[in-house]
Amino acid sequence: MAEELTGRTALVTGAGSGIGRACARRLAAAGARVLAVDRNGETAGKVAAETGGLAVVADLSDPGFVDALPDEPVDIVVNNAGFQHVAPIQDFPPEVFRAIMKVMAEAPFLIARRYLPGMYGRRWGRFVNISSVHGLRASPYKSAYVAAKHALEGLSKVIALEGAEHGVTSTCVCPGYVRTELVESQIDDQARAHGIARERVVEDIMLRPAAIKRLIEPEEVAELVAYLCGPRGDFITGVSLPMDGGWTAR
Repeated sequence: MAEELTGRTALVTGAGSGIGRACARRLAAAGARVLAVDRNGETAGKVAAETGGLAVVADLSDPGFVDALPDEPVDIVVNNAGFQHVAPIQDFPPEVFRAIMKVMAEAPFLIARRYLPGMYGRRWGRFVNISSVHGLRASPYKSAYVAAKHALEGLSKVIALEGAEHGVTSTCVCPGYVRTELVESQIDDQARAHGIARERVVEDIMLRPAAIKRLIEPEEVAELVAYLCGPRGDFITGVSLPMDGGWTAR
């Protein structure tokens, strides 16, 4: 797959760290020009330098972020940006709920609205939406995250249906717990919410539903994303692909 994406431009949100960074690196290795979108200009710049791409500083919680996006044609969109807050519904701050929905559901819609017409005109495009096992299953204390991921799943299917006749595919990748900074912070949040040690959070809560008892590496997610963006992904659309170690098999 070394040169399969040569000539393509890929926009990756949340590209400064974790899954987004791994996806940016992998797509660049396949030949794509990467637009590394992140609200942290320093980390976005580092990824852009590593991949020979362009750093785009944007806060996806502000709907005006679309004005900061490049006008150049985009062939691939990886909607990855997101964040987490863990709390019972009665204690969940409404402003945090709204922010999570903006970043993880509204922003992908605005990005699609911006770039779909160009993809239609070129008769080719890929949307790979980094969902989660929580786009397929719910967990307590994660009302906003679960709601946002379910919304992203629905949006992805609509893009798939509308884009099919124009050569555009749309899929969701649904990992379980990935070894990222976000998960590290979730461990701390869950430990506080349940009043238990961090080690017990990983063993007794995070990995309990999974058959494979380990965290997923960001590079493993990036490999599936690259596959979906390449020519072998032409007929894969409108679906959600779990990478959950058997979580959803139960």
